[in-house]
Amino acid sequence: MRKRFNKNNKFGRYYRTNNRIFAQELRVLDESGKQIGVISKNEALNIAREANLDLVEIAPAARPPVARIIDFNKFLYQEEKKKREQRKKSKTGDTKEVRLGPFMNAHDLETMTKRTREFLEDNSKVKLVVRFKGREMGHPEFGYKVIKKAIESLSDISKVDREPKFEGRQLIAMISPDKKTKNGKEIQEKN
Repeated sequence: MRKRFNKNNKFGRYYRTNNRIFAQELRVLDESGKQIGVISKNEALNIAREANLDLVEIAPAARPPVARIIDFNKFLYQEEKKKREQRKKSKTGDTKEVRLGPFMNAHDLETMTKRTREFLEDNSKVKLVVRFKGREMGHPEFGYKVIKKAIESLSDISKVDREPKFEGRQLIAMISPDKKTKNGKEIQEKN
């Protein structure tokens, strides 16, 4: 049996073009998006050939199906461009991980909180992780102390999503950017 369509194209959607359109009656749009009307497939193909363009089925589920007379490669380019724009707009905050040690020096902790502050300003959530090795597990209070210092130094721009909790040999806390403080700063600057 022959495959009719290659569904594994890079655009994620398959468009029927020209003679591959099954419907006999189509609602046809021209290049500018103006509606020509409901005409037969053969008439639409003749109009497309005269204009040296393709007939592309853009809404196969509609009754009658909607087809557009357009340059197919240009159409695919515009679809890809729309997808790229949507991806740019829907930038979700990632979760970044910052590793700390239970016996960190004050300067090292300060450096790590600066890096964490940058992540929070980029609207990313941050996972603070204190790893314990060997005998360090005998003194978990030092890990809690380090995480508390980090959270307190970042409290002006962040809020705690998850309190420090042990998962195996790791003490983990989650913090995220606090949107209220950003808006508060903006309001103060405007006044």
